[in-house]
Amino acid sequence: KAVELGYYTAECDIRLTKDDKWVVLHNDTVDSLFCQKGRIEDFTYDEVRTFTYKHGPNFWKYDGLKICSYEEYLDTFVGTNTRPQIEIKTETYDKLYTVVDAVKARGLEKSAIVISFDLKQLKEINKIDSNIELWYLIDKITPENIAEAQAIGDNVWLSPCYDCNDEDSIKLALDAGIGVSFWTVNTVEDAKKLYDLGVRYIESDIICK
Repeated sequence: KAVELGYYTAECDIRLTKDDKWVVLHNDTVDSLFCQKGRIEDFTYDEVRTFTYKHGPNFWKYDGLKICSYEEYLDTFVGTNTRPQIEIKTETYDKLYTVVDAVKARGLEKSAIVISFDLKQLKEINKIDSNIELWYLIDKITPENIAEAQAIGDNVWLSPCYDCNDEDSIKLALDAGIGVSFWTVNTVEDAKKLYDLGVRYIESDIICK
């Protein structure tokens, strides 16, 4: 839907299954969304594809809804102006090349954005392909995490928690000239506050025209 409406980017979280396949899932367990229970890393990809949804926004509107593979997610963006934004949730470093390989196989390396709370993961992705834009997920903006992001390269942004920051910390990033996109901003009032400060990118759970 975000692609259909022409949003700038649409974010997902990816995790590895037992057989090292990336799937789209926020939590480390499947308990909250599916009839099955357990950690995603303890199931194979073929197993999770058989899982049945029990909860989720509008899930009942879709027939045969299955957990999404990372590749299926990326395919949604091919030939569009909306950018895939990929948050790596599994604590891994030796499998990061597979994240990049899937992006490059679809010609999305200059469109994709990879985001993580793990600075080491972002550094590894940058070593694999420096064309890919990176966003460093953080809580409060500090001079230290600004410097950490800038040390990786010019293609690194900060993605700070909106509720963790105030006007002074926001101005730190703006004055440093580093890109910022705040999460999670779900009211027009909060979006306007950021806009008035000079922020032009936000993350929201609410999709609307």
